[in-house]
Amino acid sequence: MRALLIAGAVSMIVSLFGTPLFIRLLVRKQYGQFIRQDGPTSHQTKRGTPTMGGVVIIGATLVGWVVALLLTRTTPSASALLALFLMVGLGFVGFLDDYIKISRQRSLGLSPWAKIIGQGVVGVTFAVLALQFPNERHRYPASTQISFIRDTKFDLSDAKLFGLGLGLLLFVIWANFLITAWSNAVNLTDGLDGLATGASLIVFGAYVLLGVWQNNQTCQLIETAGPRCYETRDPMSLAMVAIAITGALFGFLWWNASPAQIFMGDTGSLALGGALAALSILTRTELLAAIIGGLFVLVVLSDVIQIGWFKATRRRVFKMAPLHHHFELSGWGEVTIVIRFWIIAGLCVAVGIGAFYAEWVAG
Repeated sequence: MRALLIAGAVSMIVSLFGTPLFIRLLVRKQYGQFIRQDGPTSHQTKRGTPTMGGVVIIGATLVGWVVALLLTRTTPSASALLALFLMVGLGFVGFLDDYIKISRQRSLGLSPWAKIIGQGVVGVTFAVLALQFPNERHRYPASTQISFIRDTKFDLSDAKLFGLGLGLLLFVIWANFLITAWSNAVNLTDGLDGLATGASLIVFGAYVLLGVWQNNQTCQLIETAGPRCYETRDPMSLAMVAIAITGALFGFLWWNASPAQIFMGDTGSLALGGALAALSILTRTELLAAIIGGLFVLVVLSDVIQIGWFKATRRRVFKMAPLHHHFELSGWGEVTIVIRFWIIAGLCVAVGIGAFYAEWVAG
């Protein structure tokens, strides 16, 4: 527990005091955000605001995590390293995207194919490695079984073609679907000052609680193992990663809240989406994550509905997608939208954690 407190506190302090230093660096180099021309006209005033703030979020997370390990003399686990690998790897793809936007003075960065390839390389590497590194009790970081609150009976390794097992291939496809979905979901939500930061803070805070609970009910401790224990390989290590991210987001939100002095950019949104995907896979809560991160799901659905309905009927369901822009054009103030979306994020987390606990009680 001491490691959790250290990781969260250090990452928050690094982010809180490191962000203004990074803002000065970006201003000096004139690395500012470019605004899409088809977006709300009110957003044009944000043109030139420093971006790539995700560098601070990633850096603060890593510093908080490492300091906690050193001060508590804890050995890093395979699960934590995998989660951070996915976060940093996708963050690097987002950094390239942000840098191209800035250097070429345009609102579009990497080409769609380049971004897909970059995300794919990182995602496939993560998925393959997640099925390696068993501990002394033969627990692996990830499982080929589809999980809700824990592993279900639907096992991808059972699938065969011409007598050959397809478990690894199907798991890689499934994991990369989750990685792409979550990274794009957070990216789409990052459209208003503080919206994605605050919502992510609430979601990762939930994963701190979830990891601690799984650690207290782990199947790996024979004296506490019960019929409803959890098979997660390194629950406390994953909780430490989650709280380091939460602390980093707390500090960053001070500067990212309206009026934002810095944006997280694709560097931050892709990194956070990757971290969320990693936590959902490694804690065996892949489908539960869709409830906990329900706000992100709603934002993605609004975009899918808008595009699908327009292609079918040439009409729009919303004034603009994603969903938060619809409310902007309906006359809602930006701060009002952000706060109400935070409330929705909190309600989704409450339902998700409630379902998680109810399943354990019922079991």
